[in-house]
Amino acid sequence: MNAIIPARAFLTKGKGQHKEKLASFEQALRAAGIAPFNLVKVSSIFPPHCKLVSREEGLKYLKPGQIVFLVMSECSTDEAHRMISASVGLARPNNPNLYGYLSEHHAFGQDEKEAGEYAEDLAAYMLATTLGVHFDTSQIWDEEKKLYRLSDKLTVRARNITQTARGEKGLWTTAFAAAIFIP
Repeated sequence: MNAIIPARAFLTKGKGQHKEKLASFEQALRAAGIAPFNLVKVSSIFPPHCKLVSREEGLKYLKPGQIVFLVMSECSTDEAHRMISASVGLARPNNPNLYGYLSEHHAFGQDEKEAGEYAEDLAAYMLATTLGVHFDTSQIWDEEKKLYRLSDKLTVRARNITQTARGEKGLWTTAFAAAIFIP
């Protein structure tokens, strides 16, 4: 049996609103461009040598009805004016032979910057502790270079994709973010 190890991945996001919660989620998937696929949620490992591509390029490799593996975050509300966010953080080591980490974060009341930075820190934390590195953001974050310095030879770059939305009276609102794996 051949192992399924993704060669490519892309990040996407969307938001949706509808009077029904499920239809709101479907609208968010449509906005993210991934509604015509059968989605299977997986845990948080970003494979070694996996290439991060644009959403447009990644979608070219997928066919309607295909089973697609993803790491996803979603947040929904039916409360008017409530701020919601869904974010996926990605931490990738500078050594392409090592795997990275993806984190899922959803919150109420956080803006895009707050939720995105939290998701990045969480992904970097999971990666660092897996590698046996004590994680204290204030000690390992290199503000000038915008990366985490885990050792003299190992650095980690982080990024995120975050969707925020505000609830509206009488509607369900869903924020959605994901990392989509392409075999």
